Amino acid sequence: MPAYRAFVVGRHSVPIGVVQMDCIDDEAAISRAAKLVDSHDVELWQLDRPVARFEALSGQMRRK
Repeated sequence: MPAYRAFVVGRHSVPIGVVQMDCIDDEAAISRAAKLVDSHDVELWQLDRPVARFEALSGQMRRK
């Protein structure tokens, strides 16, 4: 099962936390990472490949 990391992002896109996840595919990882968004943005990565970015203020998700 692929390993993903969801980075909680603070000011100036500096990571302030990380959640490691094992998910079957990108869609499952995106669904789990979306639940982590609160007042901070979240970036989802699989190894060195960016998957998506979730913006807390706008509520939008952009695939990378």
